[in-house]
Amino acid sequence: MRNALLAGLALTLLGACGQKVEQKKAVPPPSLITVTQATKGDFEVVLETLGNLEVLADPKVGAEVAGRVTQVLARSGKQVKAGELLAVIDAGDVALQNRADEAEARRIEALAKQQEKLADRQQALMDKGFLSKNAGEDVAAQRAALAAQFDAARARADNSRRSVGKTRVLAPIDGIVEVQIVSPGDYVKVGDPLFNLVAPNKLRAHLPFAESFGPRLKVGQEVRLVSPLAPGKVFASRIKDIRPGVVEGSRTLDVLVDVDNDGSLRGGGTVNAAVIVSARAEALTVPEQSIVLRPAGKVVYLIAEADGQKKAQQKPVRVGAKRGGRIEILEGLAGGETIALDGAGFLTNGAAVAIKEAAKPVEPKHGAK
Repeated sequence: MRNALLAGLALTLLGACGQKVEQKKAVPPPSLITVTQATKGDFEVVLETLGNLEVLADPKVGAEVAGRVTQVLARSGKQVKAGELLAVIDAGDVALQNRADEAEARRIEALAKQQEKLADRQQALMDKGFLSKNAGEDVAAQRAALAAQFDAARARADNSRRSVGKTRVLAPIDGIVEVQIVSPGDYVKVGDPLFNLVAPNKLRAHLPFAESFGPRLKVGQEVRLVSPLAPGKVFASRIKDIRPGVVEGSRTLDVLVDVDNDGSLRGGGTVNAAVIVSARAEALTVPEQSIVLRPAGKVVYLIAEADGQKKAQQKPVRVGAKRGGRIEILEGLAGGETIALDGAGFLTNGAAVAIKEAAKPVEPKHGAK
């Protein structure tokens, strides 16, 4: 009987020890996290999009007179100045036409002068009563008709003289010859294209934005643009105009921004654009990964000491805009609090934590490339 009691007591003690071991094992280890601080500083609210560039000035130079091309002085890729000679068209035909027009103008001018003298004599006879009034009026009408004919002949002569000048094809703007269409020996008619020019120093960016962004976009807002054609460069500008309609198909707003090009951008290229909607000097922000969605809403986990151990305390917050991996805190934090960063998504209210230092970037050894 005694042995049975001793055996039962031993089993009871062993069971209690096992229960203690199980209870000890049930306590979860502290979650390993990194921390950061809620900080205040400059914060910009931006709207970002991918746009494309177009050349503002890309005139197509055409022939203004008909004739055979005798010289071509500009080739594709050549940079030209406004007024620089691009090509020469044979001036023979227009020069002959100008000589004929000048001669006709001189002929009518001579007749007009003769008619002027005749009119003066007729007027003197009328004043003395030797000539009827009707005869005098006829002479005056002929004088007026010849004067009008002279004006028309003079205009034709001036026009043909201008046509002689148009046989020298000049660059209308400073730019680059994008396409040379004409070659020496070609016969061209009025309006035939000769060259395509581009002026790359002034470009326009077309930035598409969703309709919902319309109320936040205004003419004059600051814009920053970057392009894969110019790594590391930021082109600053402002919104020039916002097209009144919505682009059919994409259902977007077309925002226009003029860009001063230093030669590194090209028409037809793409740009990443950021429109500065607003800027605040003392905005409170935290990293985006510190914000966790819970049944209570969006929260951060404050890290504080409790019972000699670091624990996470859930804190609901109201957030604002995002920018560069950080998010603005509108309500819930005052600034300077230590909050969970890496591992925040695995925490619960009151969870024990252990803080590890964020990995530091490895500095390259001397001589390493």
